[in-house]
Amino acid sequence: MSAAPTCVDKVFDAMTGPQRVGQLFMGAVTPSAPDRQRIRLMHQSHVGSVFLAGRSSAGTQATKSLVDSLQAQADTVAGSRVPLLVSTDQEGGHVQVLSGPGFSTIPSALVQGSWSTSSLRSQAATWAEQLRAAGVNLNLAPVADVVPASLGKNNAPIGGYDREFGHTAATVTPYSNAFAAGMAQSKVLATFKHFPGLGHVRGNTDTTANVVDSVTTRTSSSLEPFRSGIKAGAPFVMISSATYSRIDPNHQAVFSSVVIKDMLRKDLGFKGVVVSDDLGQAVAVKAVPPAERALNFLSAGGDLVLTIEPNQIPAMAKAVQTRMAQNPAFRDQMNQSVHRVLTAKRQAGLLTCE
Repeated sequence: MSAAPTCVDKVFDAMTGPQRVGQLFMGAVTPSAPDRQRIRLMHQSHVGSVFLAGRSSAGTQATKSLVDSLQAQADTVAGSRVPLLVSTDQEGGHVQVLSGPGFSTIPSALVQGSWSTSSLRSQAATWAEQLRAAGVNLNLAPVADVVPASLGKNNAPIGGYDREFGHTAATVTPYSNAFAAGMAQSKVLATFKHFPGLGHVRGNTDTTANVVDSVTTRTSSSLEPFRSGIKAGAPFVMISSATYSRIDPNHQAVFSSVVIKDMLRKDLGFKGVVVSDDLGQAVAVKAVPPAERALNFLSAGGDLVLTIEPNQIPAMAKAVQTRMAQNPAFRDQMNQSVHRVLTAKRQAGLLTCE
């Protein structure tokens, strides 16, 4: 006897091919100035997740009305709407997309790391409640990167903005876990980033090409915050766009099956959603054509392509559909990825099956 189909199976089975492929993409919407053209484009590509990008000080109510208008356009499958995952970067300090009435001003992770872990958990639960009130169900945080004190501010992507909870894995681990637990308590999915860690680099992959980490290995202690978070049930992990010369010198992490399939899935046992760092505008990936960025990330074991530039999604989605039609192994892998994304939606309370 095969098991009864789950809610996720039922939704998946009722989807068209393009609807399934749309679940593999997350496109950006700027809450302070939503671009209707880009939103229409994402709707036409059946995009299943959005990322609120830029900075907005409009507050929870205005954000909620924007999100409600986006949710109203989400795809319908077998007579029921399949809601969007709505994400943002609400870390604190320099990286807090949403502010204004109803949102706390969140201090930097370095400040959060000076509190007790129970205090951070309780604060994070409050911040997550505010996100929920704004219609956001996925936070692209916590930062689980460990920046050595010797590198500090010279680490452009993390240390330069005080985005780390501390300077050792032993410090970061309990704080990244407390932040994620607070999010979960208020029913917002958390994302541990940027695997396998951006703490040892100097350049920022958003603004710099050829960022290389020549320190991290598959057994480095700096992986501990990720390992611990995964053990505790992390729903999402974001992959870095740097190259790790002691892990896979030939591929950026976001395009590396050694990093995603071997390290993250096998070594660490991660079963949730693997999301890319920005594959739209990041200088680190500029040399690769957009459709190839999506194919390379998904082939390497990724599940959800994040792009700040939604105009690229039609070409990306078409390339994925073509590859799925030609390659049964790739198609099976993509179907598993869609299942993971739908499972996360179920976890967020978005999928209901009568």
